[in-house]
Amino acid sequence: MTPLSEPRSKRTLRHLFLLCLLLPCLSQPLPAPSPSPTPPSLPLSPFNDRLDAAYIALQAWKHAITEDPKNMTADWCGPFVCNYTGVFCAAAPDDPHILTVAGVDLNHGRIAGFLPDHLGLLADVALLHLNSNRFHGTLPSSMQHMRLLYELDVSNNLLSGAFPSFLTSLPSLKYLDLRFNHFDGQLPDAVFGRQLSLDALFANNNRFNVSLSSQSLTNSTASVIVLANTQLAGCLPPSIGDMADTLVELILLNASISSCIPPEIGKLKKLRVLDLSRNDLAGELPESIGDMESLEVLNVGYNMLSGVVPESICMLPKLKNLTVAGNYFCGEPVTCLHVPLRDDRMNCIPDWPHQRSHEECIAFEHRPPVHCGADGCILPP
Repeated sequence: MTPLSEPRSKRTLRHLFLLCLLLPCLSQPLPAPSPSPTPPSLPLSPFNDRLDAAYIALQAWKHAITEDPKNMTADWCGPFVCNYTGVFCAAAPDDPHILTVAGVDLNHGRIAGFLPDHLGLLADVALLHLNSNRFHGTLPSSMQHMRLLYELDVSNNLLSGAFPSFLTSLPSLKYLDLRFNHFDGQLPDAVFGRQLSLDALFANNNRFNVSLSSQSLTNSTASVIVLANTQLAGCLPPSIGDMADTLVELILLNASISSCIPPEIGKLKKLRVLDLSRNDLAGELPESIGDMESLEVLNVGYNMLSGVVPESICMLPKLKNLTVAGNYFCGEPVTCLHVPLRDDRMNCIPDWPHQRSHEECIAFEHRPPVHCGADGCILPP
């Protein structure tokens, strides 16, 4: 029997059956047309005026190197400077279609030599990391053209001379590390100024002089200031509390400070590390330090401090390390025993282990009492 000769009822059932099969397909949305493929971005050309200038700078630098024990600059040959070891390229901030040298990192290379004037041709460099080498001489003034320089680390070298004054005019500089060199002379007030606006300053282990009397230090907006093993003339001023909004770490150990500790230091509620050890600080430890709620490390060891260690300090919630050794404290609350790392040796605390001799403590008690002036200085007896 042909389909046309089938009874009408059978044909109707057949149509309904086919319709049931087709309905799931008809309910599905039509697939979206595939997007047209994005054409791949063309690589930036390794040839332009900025890379030509970088080639001149890096070749001059290579000729200024006298020893390279790790062969870090062995492949500094040819015009493709972006392939040099330690050289990093990126699109220029002012023109994303131009490739330029954005950073140089030769850390821990033990490289000997000097920094040539041609270094200023690296005008787009944002990071210059040269720590743990043997570069001598000073920083060339041509570096004033590095207007994008954000981090400069030349620590642990043999650099010398006065503080490179051009550094205070670099508008992008936020991280400055000059420690463990042979720089000398006055550290200019502009280093701490709001125009430069450094976020971190490491100038320790040089022969810098810093005047505290000008209060330039307390103008700083830095979060980290390390001036250990330098010469700080003057007293810790009450304006030290003016750095409360930004200061997180302050290290002034062995800095020849002869002063009292002003109570305004308690305003530094964001401070996590305070190291004033190995100076000539006198008087008592301010009770206000107990207000420094973020403090984790406090080191006032090896000064001439006396009186009783304030209990509020030992109750600071984040305090992990407390060093008061080498002073003349006569009392320490029992709560201080709960500080995880504590050093209170060489004081005059009765019935406490590892203290000064009785004769030494008696001799100190017979000295004229210390009086602190409003400027933080020790008043003459």
